[in-house]
Amino acid sequence: GAGEGFDDDTITKLSSDGEVLLRRSVSQILIDNGYRYLIYGMDSFEEDPIHLNDIQPVINDGPFWKKGDLFLSLRNQSMIMLYRPSTNEMIWNQQGPWNMQHDVDILNDHQISVFDNNTNKTAKGDKVMGHNQVMIYDFETNETTSPYKAALAMNDVKTPTQGRSEIYQNGDVFVEETDHGRLFRVTSDGE
Repeated sequence: GAGEGFDDDTITKLSSDGEVLLRRSVSQILIDNGYRYLIYGMDSFEEDPIHLNDIQPVINDGPFWKKGDLFLSLRNQSMIMLYRPSTNEMIWNQQGPWNMQHDVDILNDHQISVFDNNTNKTAKGDKVMGHNQVMIYDFETNETTSPYKAALAMNDVKTPTQGRSEIYQNGDVFVEETDHGRLFRVTSDGE
C-alpha cells in the first residue's frame, strides 16, 4: 500500500477448487523479458511503477496470439502487454498512444480496443488532456485509430482514473465514466 514500500502486482490463476495453478510477479515478467528499466530506471523511486488494472484472457487461437495468452493493462507504464504464461514470454507490448489507460478488450482475431484515460500526472494531480478516448489497435496494420474521439469529446467524457468501454457489434460504444458516475452508449458520430 501507499507509503509502505513497493507495490508488485501479481497475476494468479486458480483452479475451480481454489488451488493456485500459476502465480507470477508482473515486475519479474518485465525483468525476465528485458524491461527492468521500466521499474527501476526512473529519476526517483516509484512505489507503484506498474498498476495492473485489467487482464483480458485470450480464449481462441488467432494469427497474433494463442489461447491461454493474456492481455495486461499496465496503467503507470501506459502499456498494453500480450503475455504468454506457458513460456513466460512477452509476445508484444506497446506504450501509448494511450495514456494511463484501462480496459483492454479483444475485438476479433487481429484487433483490440483500449479505454484511453488520456490522463497526465501533474503537480496538481491527474488531469485529462481534453477527453477520454476508445482506441483500436490493429495487429495486421500496426495502426491505432480513435473512431469515437468526436463522440466522447461531444459528450465531455473525461474520467481521470478508472473507466471502461465495450464496443457493440453494431458499432456503438458503451462507456463507463467512473469518476463522474456517468454511463454512455453512443454512436461514432456522438448520438
